[in-house]
Amino acid sequence: MIGRLGVVRRLGTGLAVLWAAATASYVALLIAPGDTVDILIGDGVDTPEIRAAIIREWGLDRPEVVQYLAYLWRLLHGDLGRSYQLQRGVGEVLATQIAPTVQLTLAAAAVGVTLAAVIALVTAGRGRAARGMASVASVAELVAVSVPPFLIGIVLLAVFSFTLGWFPVSGAQGPAALVLPALALGLPIAGVLGQVLRGGLERALEQPFAVTARARGLTERALVARHALRHALIPAVTLAGWFTGTLLGGAVITEVLFGRPGLGRVAMDAVTGRDMPVVMAVVLLSALVYVTISTLLDLAYRAIDPRIRG
Repeated sequence: MIGRLGVVRRLGTGLAVLWAAATASYVALLIAPGDTVDILIGDGVDTPEIRAAIIREWGLDRPEVVQYLAYLWRLLHGDLGRSYQLQRGVGEVLATQIAPTVQLTLAAAAVGVTLAAVIALVTAGRGRAARGMASVASVAELVAVSVPPFLIGIVLLAVFSFTLGWFPVSGAQGPAALVLPALALGLPIAGVLGQVLRGGLERALEQPFAVTARARGLTERALVARHALRHALIPAVTLAGWFTGTLLGGAVITEVLFGRPGLGRVAMDAVTGRDMPVVMAVVLLSALVYVTISTLLDLAYRAIDPRIRG
């Protein structure tokens, strides 16, 4: 029963987040300076026919409450509207650009998690070598966290593309074009996650179970890998929500910097062109991703520590 109530509560929270995101994006459209029709047209062709089509599609001749309810009704039916800048359905625009962004964010997450796990496992422990490496790793992590992804990307481009010529400067052709953008997004994640994971490992190594394991002759490396890591994962997994915001936000600048296609470039073009239907759809998609990640985190908590109950 407790588990079912937990699932219902999480689903209700997720729906509330999606509703809040939809409402916020719609209110932003209403309170934006200027005429709503002008905002929706943006820099596109402005003709009486287009204005009439916009008024008819958005029901702008009806009361605002009715417009808002109609907007929610369209969303429930999967209708995200039409981009007046591209003259295409918003769903179609997002569908054609989502694959490169998913590829980039997954690669960046893999880079961040892998680097953090390796560094934390190597530097955690009581040995003198581990403590020395931990000091060096702390400095590197601080630098990675402090420097914005776009600056990391500029440095990577200057060194590995312009100077050494190892990777392409822009585009998304082949795995080589993914390396530098994934590093630019993944290094800050590795910096934060590495600090949290190593701190969790250090605390776990001071627990009674660690003392017992040492007394049985278990080596420090084996103790870290077999026992302490599991106890250190809860705070690290919690950061996945932060990862989501970092990856989605960083993808916008990173895709533009490296000349990659994707939702980041679509969002940037939509904001600069005041293509509000696309902007609103990107906000909703970001909220949906966040809700999905949060739900998966709850499941991960249970897998890591069965004592956790919904």
